[in-house]
Amino acid sequence: MAVSKPRTEADPSQSLRSPDYKAMLLDEHSRPSSPDRVSRSSFSSIREHDNTLPQTFSRSKVSSYFGADSEEAIVDDSTSSPPATPNRPARAFNMIQTQFQPPVTHPNSRLLGYWTPADSFKGWKGIQVKGKLASKSFGDLQVLHQVFSTPSHRPTKRGQNRPGDSPIERLPTEILTSIINLLALDVPPNGLTRRNIDLMSLLLTSRTLHVATLTTLYSRITIPHSRIFQKFLAHIAAHPNLGTIVRRLDFCHFNPSQLFLTAAERSKARNLTSETLLQCLELTPNLQEFLGQEYIDEDLDAAVLRKLFLGLPQLKAVDFCGCTSSSFKEAFSSILSPNWPKELTIQRLSLHKCLTLPSSVFETILSRLPRLTHLDVAGTRLTDNALASIPPTARITHLNLAKCTLLSARGVIDFLANHPAAKGLQFLSLATDARSHQAFDADNITELLPILPKTLKSLNLKGSKMVSSHIDLLRPLTKHLEELALGRSLTLQDVNRLLVPDEDADVAMQVDWVPHTLRYIDLSDFWGAEMDLVYLFGSSCAVLRPFSEPLEVVELAEDVCRRVAKSTTALQRIGWALSECGSRGWVVRQKPKGANRDDGARAWKMGAESWGMRKIPVAQAEVGGMYGSFMFSRKL
Repeated sequence: MAVSKPRTEADPSQSLRSPDYKAMLLDEHSRPSSPDRVSRSSFSSIREHDNTLPQTFSRSKVSSYFGADSEEAIVDDSTSSPPATPNRPARAFNMIQTQFQPPVTHPNSRLLGYWTPADSFKGWKGIQVKGKLASKSFGDLQVLHQVFSTPSHRPTKRGQNRPGDSPIERLPTEILTSIINLLALDVPPNGLTRRNIDLMSLLLTSRTLHVATLTTLYSRITIPHSRIFQKFLAHIAAHPNLGTIVRRLDFCHFNPSQLFLTAAERSKARNLTSETLLQCLELTPNLQEFLGQEYIDEDLDAAVLRKLFLGLPQLKAVDFCGCTSSSFKEAFSSILSPNWPKELTIQRLSLHKCLTLPSSVFETILSRLPRLTHLDVAGTRLTDNALASIPPTARITHLNLAKCTLLSARGVIDFLANHPAAKGLQFLSLATDARSHQAFDADNITELLPILPKTLKSLNLKGSKMVSSHIDLLRPLTKHLEELALGRSLTLQDVNRLLVPDEDADVAMQVDWVPHTLRYIDLSDFWGAEMDLVYLFGSSCAVLRPFSEPLEVVELAEDVCRRVAKSTTALQRIGWALSECGSRGWVVRQKPKGANRDDGARAWKMGAESWGMRKIPVAQAEVGGMYGSFMFSRKL
């Protein structure tokens, strides 16, 4: 069933009008907290927390965007100068002429270059430097001849560069853009800190840096709420050349309840609707990644979906995580047609928890993805025929088939054993909830384990029926796996055999023993008495001992976490700590002070650093917002 959207709370904002609050605003050393109207409870986003302890997360009420005006990704031109009044006439700006900057590698291309500055572009006002408004808008600086002015011809001192001729400005645009990309923030910091303040400052540095910064600023657009979307849309509508820069539209932080108290107010504002979203897609013809989620599913009508799948020739990644509304289902079903082109451009597709989509959607789309590399269809109505219809030219590296109840074990095994697209898998989830469904019995697991590729880094068999004999089949996999989720009916003694040789092993086995590469083991299928904590904390169990490294994260069931929480002292004594997020809990190895810690970042995790993600990312980005919630805080 669909995840229900939480109701908003009342607005206790009367206290913000008090004299004490106004005095606090005037104090330059204090930073007032955001009004409750803005920071009230919403979908409670999850993001990875930069800490010395791995597997820790922070939970934010408004998806890391606290202020309605303090976190703006795009600011419209209307805020660049004070409005005219009878005593203060409107200020006239003498804007410079726009110039086209061709790319270095394709000087004749009119597509890859940029116009700078954009026609009537005045820049951003109010950039804070150490908490103070220390900058002026582009228009103000232009009147003062302090920006984009003609280089001075006065003689320079020995070793001094002429304006516009510094070493960094002489770098090729591609290299300069790559450097500036390092300043961009996918997930802004918590609090009132402005997002991408460094990029805003670079816009006013020089003409060359202005061009390169525009590329970074507009290539990845994050939309936290509908007002930002309205401003962004108005801006690219006024300056269409800026829309051609956009490569990613990210709605994973979108919070529809942040600015408005009621649904009626949101409907009346009409900032983000199916019509405006379609207009935005029309103005971003070079879009490559569209990251949506359940809070915009009612705005994904047939026209928007048709534009995404058939009208954007460079689109590579699409994510509809958690979209379950009836309107989304009907829109998706209405656009399906046998007249679709035989090949679509999409390489990374996530329909994670799109519970209501009919099987015909997957049978139509998957057969038209010859370059597919990432597929997340967890919890959907995917069938064996749809899975087998994936073109043989696909090269799937990430495959999430968790809780696909219409799939058969035979269909999955045949696909993994025989389909050319499955030969280079790095991430594979076949997890199920054993309380309601079991897709793989012991015989299926016996047949499955030997055919898994050596490229695999993460394997999830949660919910499957396993026996002790499977440990011998799992041992070769532990020499290249970094994540392993085990199924039911095993014991801790069986798990112990994955990490160390058997007690009665002969000399040859001990000599030839190759250490494991596991960093994460999921034991959440060990419920209640099945998890023998006395053995786990004992000296005969290798799981929590120092010689089990590089293992550093062990996931436990909810009821087991509650038992472990009562004995945290014993856990800390052996060098481990308890970490929880949402409905999931882990014990995490603590590193000695001064010891180097692996941050957990891997290329196959695409920006995530924590272990045990439930959802496959389709874009290289920091984990946060609703995606963080689906990845790390929810059950299957």
